[in-house]
Amino acid sequence: MAGEQAALALEGVEKRYGDVRAVDGVDLEVARGEFFSMLGPSGSGKTTVLRLLAGFETPDAGRVVLGGRDVTKVAPFDRDVNTVFQDYALFPHLTVWQNVEYGLKVRRVPKPERRTRVGEALETVRLGGYGERRPGQLSGGQRQRVALARALVNRPAVLLLDEPLGALDLKLRLEMQLELKQIQREAGITFVFVTHDQDEALTLSDRIAVFNAGRIEQVGTPTEIYRKPATAFVAGFVGTSNLLEGAVAKQLLDVDGVYSIRPERIRIGGPAADSGVDPGADPGAAAGSGDTQPTEIRPEDAALCRALGRIAEVIYAGAQTRVLVDLDAGVRLTATAQNLDDSAVAWQRGGQVTLTWRREDVTTLSAE
Repeated sequence: MAGEQAALALEGVEKRYGDVRAVDGVDLEVARGEFFSMLGPSGSGKTTVLRLLAGFETPDAGRVVLGGRDVTKVAPFDRDVNTVFQDYALFPHLTVWQNVEYGLKVRRVPKPERRTRVGEALETVRLGGYGERRPGQLSGGQRQRVALARALVNRPAVLLLDEPLGALDLKLRLEMQLELKQIQREAGITFVFVTHDQDEALTLSDRIAVFNAGRIEQVGTPTEIYRKPATAFVAGFVGTSNLLEGAVAKQLLDVDGVYSIRPERIRIGGPAADSGVDPGADPGAAAGSGDTQPTEIRPEDAALCRALGRIAEVIYAGAQTRVLVDLDAGVRLTATAQNLDDSAVAWQRGGQVTLTWRREDVTTLSAE
């Protein structure tokens, strides 16, 4: 049974469509007031889990618990949740005010209370003066906020969001990410957010569940998911990661197993055997990681890993430059550096370089 502080829980939930296991034995618990994201590629099961929480689907096995109440067989309208979809599903012939008010009218909430709650909901989403407009007179971001207000006005315990920013252009999407997080904090409602966008999940979430083939590969904070991926799938799907395994891992790390290292943790040096590393320098800073790192390399750190190779490609990406290096060990690694100056122009295809990284920045991955 879920703990007292849980807003929702899934216990051994399964959902099959014919021979396909869309959800395969999922256990999950989300705390009250948490911004929780379900992240994964198309077909990974995340949207099916959202539909199970909403009551649009019934599990073939397991239980769905909301606020300590077993709602596995409870109809959607009798669950203390609301859902915001990607297409917003607004009524085009109604005003913004009428759209937000609609759910309260269906529930026969008295008119004075409706007026108060609709006004509060529109203020929450920064649309206080837009009540008389119709959806066709609004921008995409404004329509998205109307859909949020319509969901929030019912004061659900849990708000389910199915890729609500997917229809927005990139600039507006980034702006709405910040708006959405602020709205969630002010409303104090548990948000369960479905997305396939890794950056979106890392930006918004208190915790993330990474889905793959109907199962959860890892649950953790954005920092845990990115810094310490549990599996090769998580390492590859959440950001860019270099995988080292088999004979390559043995040669470069002198250990067997499967490992990953993030590109920003790798320093690119010259071809000399010592790679030009200044013992007092910070490889993390040199690679442009932006993370807080020790300011010097200590003798007890068991030093560094180094590997010789030749540059296969140099990709300038504005704030960063990505350098793809074919190592003599027989694997291609990617390293990134922030473009703080013009030093990146010295990197040319075919040039010999030494890649250097700390052993402590290598993550051990579980066998899959």
